[in-house]
Amino acid sequence: MNNYALQEIQLGLKEYFEVTITKDMLASFQTITGDSNPLHSNLSYAQSKGFPDRVIYGMLTASFLSTLAGVYLPGMESLIHNVNVNFHNPVFIGDVLTVAGEVREKDERFEIIKLKIKISNQKSIRVVSGSMQIGLIEDLKLRPSL
Repeated sequence: MNNYALQEIQLGLKEYFEVTITKDMLASFQTITGDSNPLHSNLSYAQSKGFPDRVIYGMLTASFLSTLAGVYLPGMESLIHNVNVNFHNPVFIGDVLTVAGEVREKDERFEIIKLKIKISNQKSIRVVSGSMQIGLIEDLKLRPSL
């Protein structure tokens, strides 16, 4: 787990990690959210719509951005303020996703960084892109909203 201090973070700093999507992740997400859309839960339905397998929930894919912020960039003293995502391509069981972030802005006055984010699959196909604003809580007290 990283623990970047605000002073250590520079524009252009990048971090990434990989995660393999499993059937258990799909089932757990369905249980947690209650989203029973057959595109995600019924193989024959998904195939009837032209997909090779059940489609992974977009928000399951985007949920790995929490790991990006909380473990990798900036790490354990992060508090996500907002996330903007665009979904480009579907994700399937067995896909290996690379979740990446790059520091694009840094505001020392408000102890905030902004990341450009990208999630791609094992074929280097972009599945998610967007941005995140993350506060650093180095003194472990909450910051006022902007």
